[in-house]
Amino acid sequence: MDKLLDPVRQTNEALGRKICEALLSNGYKTAEYAQDSSGAAEIAAGMIPDGASVGIPGTVTVRQTGLIGLLENKGCRIFHHWDPALTSETHPARRAEENAADWFVTSSNAITYDGKLVNIDGTGNRVAGMAWGRNSILYIIGINKAARDIESAIARSRDAARPNNARLGTAAPCVKLGRCVDCNIPERMCRAVLILERAPFGRDAHVIMVGQSLGY
Repeated sequence: MDKLLDPVRQTNEALGRKICEALLSNGYKTAEYAQDSSGAAEIAAGMIPDGASVGIPGTVTVRQTGLIGLLENKGCRIFHHWDPALTSETHPARRAEENAADWFVTSSNAITYDGKLVNIDGTGNRVAGMAWGRNSILYIIGINKAARDIESAIARSRDAARPNNARLGTAAPCVKLGRCVDCNIPERMCRAVLILERAPFGRDAHVIMVGQSLGY
């Protein structure tokens, strides 16, 4: 079985490392490749100082890596709005704490071969934290998020809303139809689109590309 998977690992690594080269050219402070989620978590945990505050928005990818547990073992204070103890009244304050933490750790809905990040948000807190902040930002991105160009990256980002809508139990038509139809319902999650052509000014931005499928 491993021999059958070797070509997949090889091609994933080739693409991931090329994207890392593009990210460095686009102004990111570091761009590293990890073969799997555990390797990505180790790199990220080594990057974030002991005791730092860390904001983690609604990202399935980061949770799949096991990074949160590693950071808690380092004494980091984690802010995330998936805490079941939060109420509708306390959610906004927690999102603000995520964005104001020492580190903002997230993923991306899509990344182009030439190192451009594309994200679509509903509330806007996640793309706001990506676009501006005085903190350090770290993206952990599975190779399944790679797209040839901006157009295909936007299409991929819209498709990523389908499982999120299913997870949240919304009435979005994409859940039943299996494709985006540019709906106009109150629960629509595709509201704010951010394209990062380069790393924004004024902060350290880091990316870890992971050679396996992670997140949506």
